[in-house]
Amino acid sequence: MSLSTFFVTYFTWILLTGYSNVSELIVGFFVSLVISMIFKKYYGIKFDKLFLVRFVKFVLIYLPVFIWEMIKANFDVAVRVLNPKLPINPGFVKLNTNLTKDSSKFALANSITLTPGTLTLDVKEDVLYVHWIDVKTTEEGEKKKYISEKFEKILKGVFE
Repeated sequence: MSLSTFFVTYFTWILLTGYSNVSELIVGFFVSLVISMIFKKYYGIKFDKLFLVRFVKFVLIYLPVFIWEMIKANFDVAVRVLNPKLPINPGFVKLNTNLTKDSSKFALANSITLTPGTLTLDVKEDVLYVHWIDVKTTEEGEKKKYISEKFEKILKGVFE
């Protein structure tokens, strides 16, 4: 069990549920204990000296970029729904990623999926399979530019 993971999880539990009831604190303690054991076993997340720097990068750089890309994609999909005459070219694309850690690939896949118009179907080693509402190109560099490049650059600095 990672002690730092336990404290972060328990502190988050207290912030989200409040600490007015002793039974909630006890339940939170045991839930945090189990979660920290799972994280220790299955994920390589470490709370080292660079954790704060990576956290700040995630909050101040990645989240604004992600939110902006999500807003743009929402408008794009809304325009396509409201104007059915707009051509769409749905299809599946294969994206190669330079990310090496599972946690960074997981964050990239979720970022793509949470952005309307794209859906990550599978991740196998260094390849993501994505359904794209409007396949603009099949060239590798261009696909990445449209779908994952902005996310991948920042996530590399956060997770790796």
